[in-house]
Amino acid sequence: MRGSILSLLTFGSAVSAWLPAERGFFKSEARSLSIGQGRSITKRFNPDKIRGVNLGSLFIVEPWMMGQAWNDMGCGDQKSEFDCVLKLGQDGADAAFKQHWDTWITEEDLDKMKEYGINAIRVPVGYWMVEELVDQSEHFPRGGLEYLDRLAGWAASRNMYMNLDLHGAPYSQEIHQPFTGQYSEEAGFYQTSQYERAYTFLQKMTERIHTTDAYRTTGMIEVLNEPQRTHDSLIPEYYATAYGKIRETEANLGVSDDKKLTIQFMAESWGAGNPRQVLEGKTDVAFDDHRYLKWANIDQSKPSYIATSCGDTFGGNDNSPIVVGEWSLAVADNNEQTPEWEPQGNKDWYKQWWGAQVQAYEKGLGWFFWSWKVQLGDDYRWGYRNAVEAGVIPLSPDEAAGLAKC
Repeated sequence: MRGSILSLLTFGSAVSAWLPAERGFFKSEARSLSIGQGRSITKRFNPDKIRGVNLGSLFIVEPWMMGQAWNDMGCGDQKSEFDCVLKLGQDGADAAFKQHWDTWITEEDLDKMKEYGINAIRVPVGYWMVEELVDQSEHFPRGGLEYLDRLAGWAASRNMYMNLDLHGAPYSQEIHQPFTGQYSEEAGFYQTSQYERAYTFLQKMTERIHTTDAYRTTGMIEVLNEPQRTHDSLIPEYYATAYGKIRETEANLGVSDDKKLTIQFMAESWGAGNPRQVLEGKTDVAFDDHRYLKWANIDQSKPSYIATSCGDTFGGNDNSPIVVGEWSLAVADNNEQTPEWEPQGNKDWYKQWWGAQVQAYEKGLGWFFWSWKVQLGDDYRWGYRNAVEAGVIPLSPDEAAGLAKC
């Protein structure tokens, strides 16, 4: 998770690979929702769009968003998973992380997602899930793949779409970012030897998805989250080859076109180049945009946030179809705790802004909120479940249009 520069672009195009709308995967369903005092109402949920959440800090911990759990693991003074494994030792770290994987996201969480109208999950993972890729100089928890398999099965049993996202790349794709799994002083990913390790990860996970029943509703794989914006080899070498390696794996498995994974890339609006340079004519891909107005070059005012979100469009330079893979209700750091912006006294405005963003992001394929849950006290702005429980996000995403008149 990190900020991006907003671009106001256009959307359009279709694909042939595994996307939920093309299969009628999100079936329209009516649910009885409690409105208190023993009363309930019936709501019908929109079946056409991805309405998802990120499972942030499940398989790659970001200490800022789960401070209490990080302390309980014995990692409280450490900046990243890599650092914590070094501190605890491999066996101690393996035990601590297995306890974390067992408790941070449970089946009850997925049931709540369904209750709240969430139909998809984006799952950030590190390359170390494929443990053979970890060399002796690297320190990561072991045993996560078993828990990823379990999660995929939970999602499949609830008919939830899953996007598997390579969030942490070998030798780190960004400096000083725990979302890579390490607090690195250097982004060492951008070299052929590290690309090769990432290709192996993508191929191993592609094979696992197609040969393991638990992954039957996993339809998208993202080749890299939030790369640095200054590497000339990223698109012509890494993106082009990553696409080919995934398709080669599927060809070897005899996967039919309608069951091939949708391969996702960060959109040109992220600032690291245009993936279409090497994907010309390919219609089985998707693009990822991260929309954090807190870091955008706009007037930092409430009217500006609403107007920007209402007018937001996507997909220029043929970067479509597009999913907004990360967004939140967070505002600029220097404003977030001032009386005009603090969360508890401004719930009506945050509810309106949530509605404006949902309407914008559903101009494309849909969205994944960052994140499902956080441990930030009464600040709900980064946690979907936290915001629903605070009364800011409604139980049905279909209410978005009634909250912000875009």
